[in-house]
Amino acid sequence: MLVLVGLGLHDEMDISLKGLEQIKKSGKVYAEVYTNLWKGDIKKLEELTGKEIIKVKRKDLENEIQKILEEAKIINVAILVPGDPLVATSHYAILEEAKGIGIETKVIHASSIFSAICETGIRITQLGQTITIPLPKRTMGKLPKSVYEAIKENRKRKLKTLCLLDIDIENDEFLSVSDALKILLNLEEKFNEKVVSRLDQIIVFSDVGGSSEIFKGSIENALKEDFELPSVIIL
Repeated sequence: MLVLVGLGLHDEMDISLKGLEQIKKSGKVYAEVYTNLWKGDIKKLEELTGKEIIKVKRKDLENEIQKILEEAKIINVAILVPGDPLVATSHYAILEEAKGIGIETKVIHASSIFSAICETGIRITQLGQTITIPLPKRTMGKLPKSVYEAIKENRKRKLKTLCLLDIDIENDEFLSVSDALKILLNLEEKFNEKVVSRLDQIIVFSDVGGSSEIFKGSIENALKEDFELPSVIIL
């Protein structure tokens, strides 16, 4: 069996009791911590469960998943995922691949940004398409027009935009709030369709599940602040 276990938003204390029990009864346990900035401690989780937990990299789950699937044909294998396991689409693909070769699968859900966001006062029904503002290296330094278009479409529909900020944990790179906002302002300067302005009121939600700091104010004022990681922006 292959089981995806959500670790929750912040650290090892956010995992559910069901998740802990699943780890304890699994023959092999892997953890990926590259899709989100998880602030937990694998060693503490090992102490809680009595299990060795093997950290995996992106290539292990995206290019070499067959090795883990072969194990899941014989024993219970758990893959631990920050937040909720199915927020990252690549994990859903793993489930489908496992099912396709006859492996039984299970998902143990956990808290994620998509539920926690309501702490800011924004309702889920107020949100339109969610976007990720990419690190400049992902776009070879070019401005991501798709981000601008998504915000424009959401605003046409009177909906808010949840902006996730790109990370590359394996290379210790994180898009800061100020850099993300500068990308949005540069997009406006280039396309000039009055989608984003310095006076726009935004919400910045930082260190979600930890200190859970909420900033409400203009882009202009947000540019002057230093926010905890990870953060999201609501436009």
